[in-house]
Amino acid sequence: MTPQEAKTYLESHQVKYILAQFVDIHGVAKTKSVPVSHLEDVLTDGAGFAGFAVWGLRMGPHEADYMARGDLSTLSIVPWQPGYARIVCDGYVNGEPYMLDTRNILAAQVKRLKERGWTMNTGLEPEFSLLRRDGNGCVVPADDSDRLDKPCYDYKGLSRSREFLERLVESLQAVNFDVYQVDHEDANGQFEINYTYSDCMTSADRYVFFRMAAGEIANQLGLICSFMPKPFSNRTGNGMHMHISIADESNPNIFQDPSDPRGLELSKTAYHFAAGLLAHAPALTALLAPSVNSYKRLVVGRALSGSTWAPAFISYGDNNRTSMVRIPKGRLELRLGDGACNPYLAAAAVIAAGLDGVDRKLEPGEPQNFNFYDLSPVELAEKGIKTLPQSLHEAIAALQKDALFAEQLGQDFIEEFIRLKNMEWVEYSRHVSDWELNRYVEFY
Repeated sequence: MTPQEAKTYLESHQVKYILAQFVDIHGVAKTKSVPVSHLEDVLTDGAGFAGFAVWGLRMGPHEADYMARGDLSTLSIVPWQPGYARIVCDGYVNGEPYMLDTRNILAAQVKRLKERGWTMNTGLEPEFSLLRRDGNGCVVPADDSDRLDKPCYDYKGLSRSREFLERLVESLQAVNFDVYQVDHEDANGQFEINYTYSDCMTSADRYVFFRMAAGEIANQLGLICSFMPKPFSNRTGNGMHMHISIADESNPNIFQDPSDPRGLELSKTAYHFAAGLLAHAPALTALLAPSVNSYKRLVVGRALSGSTWAPAFISYGDNNRTSMVRIPKGRLELRLGDGACNPYLAAAAVIAAGLDGVDRKLEPGEPQNFNFYDLSPVELAEKGIKTLPQSLHEAIAALQKDALFAEQLGQDFIEEFIRLKNMEWVEYSRHVSDWELNRYVEFY
């Protein structure tokens, strides 16, 4: 799209304002509203922000502005907000790409792939909880009748939330998301919307747009759309599964090899890439499951419905949803990430870990095709299967020990990420919860 084509597009949709949008280190959308007459400024100089006011940019109040420079290929209307468009921006400081901006970090990893003639395609599966506050201010499922112990795929649960779901799907379709199915997931009030995969940068841009749309459409209906990894302790959490494949000029999926003797239809390159994910799994967990709450999802144990649907073990398998990496014939499904992840950071970390596996020709071992939930920790240890970090504190410690991510994503960025996540852990550790009061206030 050229600037003139953009102008025509905006006029045809009666756009008055453009949201110049980027994300902070947590992957949360940040914007300025720019009158459409100043689109050219956003494309050249960028919209100016005080970087000190944004999480994770590691800028002081005395430094140059953070300039969000628009990527014209991402310009689209905002269907739930008539008269508005969005443009995704890259961060610049003093005229140079700012490498604590996670979209720039992903761009650097995409460049490493392009040097090999490769494009990483990802299909993201956003799970979310549709909630409301009751008369006491407590968060509960939006639909009072959504109470089944095993609600997955339930027709009534899907039907009774259809106003929200239809508005969301139609908004996505209006900006060319190819939505192909919608379902009620395994927790009360939990849903998933699936849309066709794309290159990993476009997927990350779309995931941010998805969260923007879902949150605002829910708000318009007096509801809450939450991507919190684990809203309810006895129910399954909200994952962000990532389906991964790599294309080159002659092959849409170099991960696929029908002659694979293991029957998973994976090429040697795919096995090396998967081995890289497994080798760096503890540190990768910090980047894809980045909140205190994430580790209420990545637990060893069960939910009310009989399964957590979240991986707790460093492993891969065939159609094995208890594994960290599932193999749906000819591609990888990384089940580690959750709704709290920054999609740019997640994709960048996956590329870094996967390419390390490819470059070192790492082997993942044999696939494990049994139900991990059925085995005890001792039995799993006997098979050489290790557990993923069980707290943010453990995951951050693993990230500090793994030099790959500082090397590939940037030392300054990783230091800032670790600093903020340690702060989050300390704040959580010092918080006195209702559980503690109920257990201890009259215990002694």
